Amino acid sequence: MTRRQVLVVEDDAPIRRGVVDALEAHGYLPIEAGDGATAIELALGRPIELMLLDLMLPICGGLEVLTQVRDARPTLPVIILTARGDENDRIAGLRLGADDYVVKPFSVRELIARVEAVLRRSPERPDELHEIPLPQGVVDVARREARFGDGSRAELSERELSLIRYLAQHAGRAISRQEILTRVWQLDPAGVETRTIDMHVARLREKLRDDGDAPTIILTVRGKGYMFGEGLGVHA
Repeated sequence: MTRRQVLVVEDDAPIRRGVVDALEAHGYLPIEAGDGATAIELALGRPIELMLLDLMLPICGGLEVLTQVRDARPTLPVIILTARGDENDRIAGLRLGADDYVVKPFSVRELIARVEAVLRRSPERPDELHEIPLPQGVVDVARREARFGDGSRAELSERELSLIRYLAQHAGRAISRQEILTRVWQLDPAGVETRTIDMHVARLREKLRDDGDAPTIILTVRGKGYMFGEGLGVHA
């Protein structure tokens, strides 16, 4: 069986070695780069299927690496490796097209889960969501509506559909309001009132019959944002 190649871009040798060991233990074929220039060369010259990218790199910074790789391989999945508290860098990376991020220090279990999730939904390996399950029904993505067991329906706006799809695609991870503004609203979160996210979530919960006082579909994560409810399988 051919192992999937993952490019690990990290200038801290012990961290890079740990990531490489974890990937190898889970059946991947890791390729290493300790600086931005090498990362670009490998990303464009090798058949890698995912890039794990640190942002603080010598020679060529991580955001520049992401920009150049995105220009040449727009569908290559990228996960940012970022230090705790570097929110601005995470937002910048997401705006440039990164698929996800992992905050250091991270566990092997979390890292592998993120790798598997991003590869499943990668445009290079299509896994388009057609239905999003609900406790009482389903969201039909193509029809842009929620359907329930009693035969009733609720039409979703384009933004509401984009919001529930993004949360479902990142099931199991708390999504910050800033990330939602960046990836769903396509806005620079600087200076934008995040209360608008809360209002959209409230309206979406109502349409999905999700109890605002004890939600099971769109969960509120205190101090962070929102998360798609655990136990709700997602159907491609």
